[in-house]
Amino acid sequence: MRLAMARTAVVVSGAAILVVETLATRLVAPYVGLTLESTTAVIGVALAGIAAGASLGGRWADERDPVAVAALMLVVGGLGTLAVRPVVRLLGPLLGAGPYAAVVLVAASTLVSVTALAAVTPAVTKARLTGLDRSGEVVGGLSAAGTLGSLAGTFLTGFVLVALLPVSAILLVTAAACLVLGLVLAPRRRRSDIAKGGAAALLLAVALVALSGRCDADTTYYCAAVRTDPADPAGRYLVLDDLRHSYVRLGDPAHLEFAYTKRFAAAIDTAFPQPRPVDAVHVGGGALTMPRWLAATRPGSTSTVLELDPGVIDLGVRSLEAGAIPGTTVRTGDARVNLAALPDDSADLVVGDAFGARSVPWHLSTAEFLDEVARVLRPGGVYVLNVIDRYPLDLVRAATATVESRFATTMLLARPDEFAPAGAGTSWSSPRTGRSTRPRSTPPSPAPAKRARSSTRPAPPRSPRGCRS
Repeated sequence: MRLAMARTAVVVSGAAILVVETLATRLVAPYVGLTLESTTAVIGVALAGIAAGASLGGRWADERDPVAVAALMLVVGGLGTLAVRPVVRLLGPLLGAGPYAAVVLVAASTLVSVTALAAVTPAVTKARLTGLDRSGEVVGGLSAAGTLGSLAGTFLTGFVLVALLPVSAILLVTAAACLVLGLVLAPRRRRSDIAKGGAAALLLAVALVALSGRCDADTTYYCAAVRTDPADPAGRYLVLDDLRHSYVRLGDPAHLEFAYTKRFAAAIDTAFPQPRPVDAVHVGGGALTMPRWLAATRPGSTSTVLELDPGVIDLGVRSLEAGAIPGTTVRTGDARVNLAALPDDSADLVVGDAFGARSVPWHLSTAEFLDEVARVLRPGGVYVLNVIDRYPLDLVRAATATVESRFATTMLLARPDEFAPAGAGTSWSSPRTGRSTRPRSTPPSPAPAKRARSSTRPAPPRSPRGCRS
């Protein structure tokens, strides 16, 4: 085998493994959740597949033509890559959520492709070896090429491809690269057999496109979907992965459905009686429920929305009447970075409602982030914050301590049952010279916070209990 072809084979197979595993986290999230357990399942299955593939590929290369083994493994890996999405969509609804379901779902959908692709490098290495002389150079060089391929697959997928293409298209391109390379690499006498696999590949490709799934949009960060409320034909849920993040009623921008948004509204109305307009900053956008409520109930209000995922905003504009909300500007990108770019004393209200899965992103929970919130708020301003937690409420305790270290008045709102061992859901609020911060935790949907006033700007002591970044 020529060196250029050998390097190409290991680079492509290494890249394909990481493409599959990176996308697997996205694909299984609507069924098992995006959690530490699901991420661990993806990494564990990938390592198991790589170990199995390395062992099998080396053994088969000793027993058979190593070039033929490498070609066959590329073809099997390509077909397995095509099968990933259909398998997830078929088995996901049957397995349910939880860490064990995550392991089974990831293994069933990705283990074949990863194992086959991992077998390519030892087979190619055997094909390149002609003796012990320079064997270290051959093994080390091909191992380095495979690692570079894995790095390329990781960075291209995470930084480029998911922003340009849907998941199905990325998998199709990856599979096509493996299949074509396998066909080119195969000995001529075996190409007819490989070509027969084209029929199977075509069927899988059709299934990949035709099989319905849970996503209306594969955004950069989520499997996003809009679902109709069975109890209200005009009601719509924005579902990100497996969690309902927002609710709107089409044609009724003043409607608030989730308990936490109603608490947000109560806090805002207490601090700023209607119909006074307010200048608001929203950390997290979703379906833009609160900006449209402000625009409907307080004409003249302005809302600056800091949303990480532009795909979520696009879906909201297409399906949830989130476009052209009066006085609303959307800035996409990391909320902490975008908040730091806003002027001092430029907002009456900051709404904290950003979530990664079921938790506020850690860097939006620190004392330093709250310093930025306090800087942006005007004297008398309010910060309302939504937090999801469950008994024993360690996250709520830590978040409350952090908020108290930065604001003069803090109010935590929750129903009594939400503090019980079987309950979930809390809310709170706090002000700067009248700024309010409030966290709350709820299971399927978070609850908002009320706001309290303070007449003097507090000095910002650092609390040892607070979260620091």
